[in-house]
Amino acid sequence: MLFLHGAGTPAEVAFDVPYQDYSWMAYLAQAGFDVFSMDVTGYGRSTRPLAMNDPCNLAKEQQAKFALILIPAPCAASYPRQMTTIASDWKDIAAVVDYIRALRHVEKLNLVGWSLGGPRSGGYAAQNPDKVQKLVLLAPAYNRMMSGVPPVQAPAEGPTMNTQSREEFVANWNGQVGCPDQYDSAAAESVWSEMTKSDPVGATWGAGVRRAPNVTVWGWNSAVVAKMEIPTLMVSGVHDKQVPQQRVRDLYADLGSRQKVFVDLACSSHNAMWERNHLLLFQTTLEWLTHTSVRGKQEGMLRLGYADTDVSSR
Repeated sequence: MLFLHGAGTPAEVAFDVPYQDYSWMAYLAQAGFDVFSMDVTGYGRSTRPLAMNDPCNLAKEQQAKFALILIPAPCAASYPRQMTTIASDWKDIAAVVDYIRALRHVEKLNLVGWSLGGPRSGGYAAQNPDKVQKLVLLAPAYNRMMSGVPPVQAPAEGPTMNTQSREEFVANWNGQVGCPDQYDSAAAESVWSEMTKSDPVGATWGAGVRRAPNVTVWGWNSAVVAKMEIPTLMVSGVHDKQVPQQRVRDLYADLGSRQKVFVDLACSSHNAMWERNHLLLFQTTLEWLTHTSVRGKQEGMLRLGYADTDVSSR
């Protein structure tokens, strides 16, 4: 199985946190799965295009944070376009999938995607159903009205990349807390420490940031998912403010597969795999991958982790 990351956090940071039992990858490996993760171009240990080393390629408001530190004043971009596209991501995924298929002598892989990893893995799967066994999507970014064709100019015009500081990382997470003790601050520190290790250049920018390419996205919309028949588990944290639950419910409604389950996960944000209900997420994933069902249901909408009831049907 192959893990695919979202828009900001590389895969080894997202899915293999070296803190207690927080590694999603280790959990499934211990259950007997052969587990891989990958970083698409511009993330983690994958190639970072040289344009990402120029702070002038940030948006003006982000440039201001580095004035007198990296640059004397806001400056014109040396590369005035987004860095990558969803199609280049799909090509990266195709290379890795074919590598694993050859390495392990298998026809199909299971894919796990988080956030922008939804259109990354889902879009790839829609184009290559013969190579994908099952999908697990945590907080998948989905827009049923998204254009099905690339823009005339791709990558699109705009800032090449973005950055996130530790303070911004914590503030974004805290804005999605709806339960006491929703996450362990020590786990958050472990995540951020790994984040800066994954970006040695960004770690030297001011107090340290993680950099990520801006991606021109298209194609994974209602017309595409209506034709998908791959068994799909989708999980959404009830407090997620980055990909609101309604977007994931839209995906559930539009998906053509007859084997599909939507899980509303209690006390969870966009970062559910790093929070107190992480093991419930991991267990649910394992159940889907081994039985193509959750709590005995192959199709339906469930609520998990709530105090009033553990499961409710659609």
